[in-house]
Amino acid sequence: MGRLTADDWAKAALDALVEGGLAAVAVEAVAARLGVSKGSFYWHFANRQALVAAALALWESRTEQVIAELETIEDPGARMRALLELAFADPADAAISFRLISAADDPFVAGVARRVSTRRLEVMQAALEELGQPAPTARDRVVAGYSSYLGIAALTRIGVVEAAPRDVVAQALAEMGVDPPEITSSR
Repeated sequence: MGRLTADDWAKAALDALVEGGLAAVAVEAVAARLGVSKGSFYWHFANRQALVAAALALWESRTEQVIAELETIEDPGARMRALLELAFADPADAAISFRLISAADDPFVAGVARRVSTRRLEVMQAALEELGQPAPTARDRVVAGYSSYLGIAALTRIGVVEAAPRDVVAQALAEMGVDPPEITSSR
């Protein structure tokens, strides 16, 4: 392996977070995951908190990248379907979301989890409003939909389910009042 970057460390820290929660983001453990000594960590970060911050910044930037890609889909129904397909196809992101909410006693972690969750809810709500739903109804429906997303992550974590149900996207769309026959995915 060549010289590691701060981004390599942040990606490995996110992987550790998925597997073991915030406590698993330990310098020694992440160094072992990367196959390097913890001494190389200090080339990029002053301490563990800086590594956690970099990992969470990477996660937040990934959310913004996905949102930017989704904004290219003009039809709000197709955009919502694409969003849900991406969300439910990525169990690692759901695990990160769930684990960060579970670690919300840490004010920094809570702030990032709140900011990302708020952004995601806003994007979903905007799509439902574009489809003609009143703001309060759209808000209630996206909160329920996002709660299902987190709930599946929690159930997967404890081994009750292995993955999201096969038709979870269609179910979620129906529960949010989006008529699936109107939607043609642009993917």
